[in-house]
Amino acid sequence: MPSTWTALADAHRRTILGLLLERPRAVGELVELTGLTQPGTSKHLRVLRGAGLVTARTAAQKRVYSLRPSGLVEIDDWLSPYRRAWNQRLDALERHLDRKPTEEE
Repeated sequence: MPSTWTALADAHRRTILGLLLERPRAVGELVELTGLTQPGTSKHLRVLRGAGLVTARTAAQKRVYSLRPSGLVEIDDWLSPYRRAWNQRLDALERHLDRKPTEEE
């Protein structure tokens, strides 16, 4: 079973996730939008599904894939301390910019 990190390491898989962020899509539509072959797209979807990043359902003769946001929790947890650091720096910049200049400045 691939990890979230392994699944996201590939640019094609990140592209597929971006497309699924917009809305659920059938495999054929993903093939058309990515320019990949059907077997290649299916391989990437299999990795994403194994990592828990997408789900699939059958609609008539099509497999429709959807983003599974909860699969990104591991990444979000890892980014949390960096997000806090950036927020602190941005808050400090905002305070600095909001200061009224003194006559000496």
